[in-house]
Amino acid sequence: MKNDLKIIEELKDARELIIKEIEKVIVGQKKIIDEFLIALFSRGHCLLIGVPGLAKTLLVQTIARTLGLDYKRIQFTPDLMPSDITGTDIIQEDPDTGQRTFKFLHGPIFANIILADEINRTPPRTQSALLEAMQESSVTASGKTYKLPPPFFVLATQNPIEQEGTYPLPEAQLDRFMLNILIDYPEENEEIKIAQINTSAYEAPIKTVLTGEQIMHLQELTRKIPIAPYVVNYAVSIVRASRPSSKDAPDFIRKWVSWGASPRASQYLILAGKARAIMHGRYNASCEDIKAAAPSVLRHRIITNFNAEADGITSMNIIERLFETIPLPQSDTK
Repeated sequence: MKNDLKIIEELKDARELIIKEIEKVIVGQKKIIDEFLIALFSRGHCLLIGVPGLAKTLLVQTIARTLGLDYKRIQFTPDLMPSDITGTDIIQEDPDTGQRTFKFLHGPIFANIILADEINRTPPRTQSALLEAMQESSVTASGKTYKLPPPFFVLATQNPIEQEGTYPLPEAQLDRFMLNILIDYPEENEEIKIAQINTSAYEAPIKTVLTGEQIMHLQELTRKIPIAPYVVNYAVSIVRASRPSSKDAPDFIRKWVSWGASPRASQYLILAGKARAIMHGRYNASCEDIKAAAPSVLRHRIITNFNAEADGITSMNIIERLFETIPLPQSDTK
């Protein structure tokens, strides 16, 4: 217990160092970095939504360098095959005996951090090649299962502008992503700084703050963090209220929502709350942690209907209304 508390205190300092190192290259985006780390410490994966030119790839590369992790970028295109991601068997001949055998050649999925760039540009068959990797941290080829190197973390990007020639991710695959993170345009002062940094010859040196082994230990620690029953009840009540078929659903949910969040959302809310707590140096998760994590956990899990579209209502509007409807428990407001 004492050792865990010491690690949590060290992580709080490490978080500040990570942000400081990343800010040598990336201006702003502190909230985005926090959400990346929440997903990583929870053993979850992230879907990034943002227009081109917002430095999504550079941000992921910089985070990988700061955490000392192996990083691979896979550009998803219409002709990408599943074996281009997972790897394939090749025939290898023994120079001494002349005997030919199959050898599995690892694909780019065998890395700690995977950037699946423009994931919706490739057909569903190829998209599904990520499913086993994301859920089981392994890939299967020719009947054999190969474990992926831990820690394993997938970041997929999606361009919200161009829809022609794209294959929308099915709900089952969207649900595999713990967080759906929106990256917006920077503020004016941030954009001025970005223009100054990226048009100079200076390249900032990036220090490694955490190692893969430390990250795996923090992933174990996240699950050990205690959480009060009323906090669990708060997380579950938000998720249950998002379902139009639930007796707990408010009228606006029945009017605007086709499908609400699944039980997996409750689990991710609790894990995200725990991860956020330890990142801020606390050994217990609160309802405020749940509330802070909820937009990115629920955004892609609440499916709106035609009524919502006609009224100009988005899933984020619905999440905001849910928080207004379901107040924080009394124990957390004192």
